Amino acid sequence: MDDAKKTIMIVEDDTFVMDIYETKIAKEGMNVISANNGMEAIKKLEAGAKPDLILLDILMPYMGGLELLRKIKEDKNLKDIPIVLLTNLSQKEEIEEGLGLGAKDYLIKSHFTPSEVMEKISQYLK
Repeated sequence: MDDAKKTIMIVEDDTFVMDIYETKIAKEGMNVISANNGMEAIKKLEAGAKPDLILLDILMPYMGGLELLRKIKEDKNLKDIPIVLLTNLSQKEEIEEGLGLGAKDYLIKSHFTPSEVMEKISQYLK
């Protein structure tokens, strides 16, 4: 088992939500890479960011989560990174599309505490 610190990328345009998760992930002893939208995330990934998992909001400006998910899955160097969608309850079609595109799971923001989110994503970091 490799003891290197895990790195989580959060792609989320809501700064309040972002702050909560950044704090929680750091408390769990992991590194955080944050991006405010898909465009910023893809730039960081292309520049060599190598997260162990991506927490991905669906609705964002410039490039939404599903478009980013598509780009990641088409890239042979990035396609194996597990992606968990962060969504709002009303996004059923987008959730299904995201899972169809290869997302591992989805979390409805209002249904999970940050601690529950950490438990959920830690399953995909093993």
